[in-house]
Amino acid sequence: MDRGKNSDGFRSIEIESRYRSDSKRVVADFYIPLLCNAVSYSRAVGYFTSASLQLLASGIDSIVGGGGRIRIIASPHLSPDDVEDITRGYDRRLVIERSLQREMTNELSSDLLDGLSVIGTLIAQKRLDLKLAFVDGQFPIGLYHEKIGIVRDRFGDLVAFTGSSNETIGGLVNNFESVEVYRGWIPGDGTRALRLEADFDGLWNNETENLTVVDFPAVAKERLVEIARERGVSALIAGTTAEVTDPDGSAGTLRPPASLQPRQYQKDAMVAWLRQRGRGTLKMATGTGKTKTALFAAAQVANVENQKERPLVLLIVAPLQALVDQWIDDVQLFGVDAVGVYESSNTWLPVVERRLASARLGRRQVVVLVATNASFSGAKFQSILSRIDIPLMLVADEAHNLGSATYRKLLPENAAYRLALSATPERWFDDEGTEGLLDYFGPVAYELGIEKAIYELKALCPYVYHPRLVELRPEEYSFYAEITTKIGRMLRAGQSTDSVDTSSPLGALLRKRSAVLGHALGKIEALHQDVDDMRNEWFQLIYCAEGSSPRDMDDDEGTGQRQISEVMSMVGGEMGLHAHTYTSETPRRLRAELIERFSGGDDLRVLVAMRCLDEGVDIPDAKIGYLLASSTNPRQFIQRRGRLLRRAEGKTRATIYDYIATPPAGTPIDFTVERNLMVRELARVNEFAKISENYHETLEVLRPIKMQYRLMDL
Repeated sequence: MDRGKNSDGFRSIEIESRYRSDSKRVVADFYIPLLCNAVSYSRAVGYFTSASLQLLASGIDSIVGGGGRIRIIASPHLSPDDVEDITRGYDRRLVIERSLQREMTNELSSDLLDGLSVIGTLIAQKRLDLKLAFVDGQFPIGLYHEKIGIVRDRFGDLVAFTGSSNETIGGLVNNFESVEVYRGWIPGDGTRALRLEADFDGLWNNETENLTVVDFPAVAKERLVEIARERGVSALIAGTTAEVTDPDGSAGTLRPPASLQPRQYQKDAMVAWLRQRGRGTLKMATGTGKTKTALFAAAQVANVENQKERPLVLLIVAPLQALVDQWIDDVQLFGVDAVGVYESSNTWLPVVERRLASARLGRRQVVVLVATNASFSGAKFQSILSRIDIPLMLVADEAHNLGSATYRKLLPENAAYRLALSATPERWFDDEGTEGLLDYFGPVAYELGIEKAIYELKALCPYVYHPRLVELRPEEYSFYAEITTKIGRMLRAGQSTDSVDTSSPLGALLRKRSAVLGHALGKIEALHQDVDDMRNEWFQLIYCAEGSSPRDMDDDEGTGQRQISEVMSMVGGEMGLHAHTYTSETPRRLRAELIERFSGGDDLRVLVAMRCLDEGVDIPDAKIGYLLASSTNPRQFIQRRGRLLRRAEGKTRATIYDYIATPPAGTPIDFTVERNLMVRELARVNEFAKISENYHETLEVLRPIKMQYRLMDL
């Protein structure tokens, strides 16, 4: 078998549990075959040199040729003078940056320049990312000396290794080394491999105690790319044909690719917005292509401005890093490399400043910035916004998030063009925020509801809906009744749930009662039956209740069983289905990997989500959803339904299971309070049911509960 073709994955090659220099050639017998079958390579080492990439060239080439990524964390190389400067109190990041610049401007041998050219090529191709690690402690700076390697193949199989070698010629070849290897598919190895992967992700995200991990300085990256260009490298790595590009990205203008044509409703939305003089809101159902519609509109604006010999700054603001990454990919389809504005400002700030300066000088027609809400609201980015003196277009994705008083006052008044995107621009119980958003962005220019999107325009998949009524257990109901009684007293005393502060006593009770309903044990049993019925299907999402179940009235944080743990134990353990959690704590790079594995349809069957996969994440293949808990906020369940209705090849309809906790039949309780609860719960259920293909079936399921609470008119 040709090991370099990256075709059959890790299981097709012989991988031993240990390699040692007395019996094995570690590079030839382990590294090269492993990397030749890999799509990602993550390495944390004490020392790293460019020569090591040359040594591993055939394996690196396979990763790059297959569209994979390489991540490396290493200690900075510091001279005694550098260490002394840090001891004296100099900013260590500036000292490290100075040290790297010095190393790359000194007289270098041809071999070293070739090695640096390899790194520069990979950085320009966005296939390699570097970070630096150092130890925090009693001394100003300590050397990070751990060695971890994480490799995955295209089937999602994991190999993790640890051992004595650094990523240097000496470590890989000249020294006497040993490496311990853990294969993810081998019993006993899998847990260790996943632990090492989690350790690396913690390092990469600077979440490891006593260590600081920082981005490789932007100025040093630029020098590496410059070295690659100076040496004329378009194919320094065997088989790589991509040219080294401008380190600041494409300087072209926004233009849709020939293969991408807007659908008629997208054209209608774009025209409606332009008729409002480039201001307004698109209220379009989740999954109908708001992102592409916005970029078609931005391309029109850029064309107009460029014809007048004026550049355009396109600023896109999105709530989550995952959405920022998706926008960057979509913008690239339109011919421009966007700057991601999130995490450390040391990474994005100099690039943004250079591109804006280039635009002012007429050297760049479009500058595209994509920022998270958090970075957008930061002082450094706000300072940049205030100084923009060329045409600016602001696109707000999931615009309802910017409706709070804090965000509204930061929206740039110098934005000539303003476009808000949201399936639900109305803010829940916040009329002032909703009005403020519409005042700033402009009124709704185009509206596309979900029913029209499914049945008339065929933009979304139809779906079947199965509500599951789950009775609370006696002990759950007793606790629930106690909370409800206290809520009833507060409501009778004149308090309202319409605008309650979540941190108030009433807000705490409402959250606690919602947690009791969301974590009802009967839901797990009902879920088991439904998942078992669907066990042979792919593309399944399970939405779990947030946090943990409360134990008693004093347990405001919820310290009981985590539902997501129960579900993973049942689905991934007892039922033996390949599942993985997807939560707000999941590292960003792992999220992207999980979505890719899930979408492949041959590896990861189930994603178990909590506080994630609500807004904007693009997983069109998902077709079966289990809603163990949803808030009464309509935005959340509308977003979750939208995740399941996107069209994909081979997908004709979606299936949604919804688990609704109810009091045990015949148990007396304050009828008015309980009816108010069921009004809200059934409003959500009715919203799901009325557009489903099996509406009449759901009516029969809901009839008993509607009759019990006199809600037949819903």
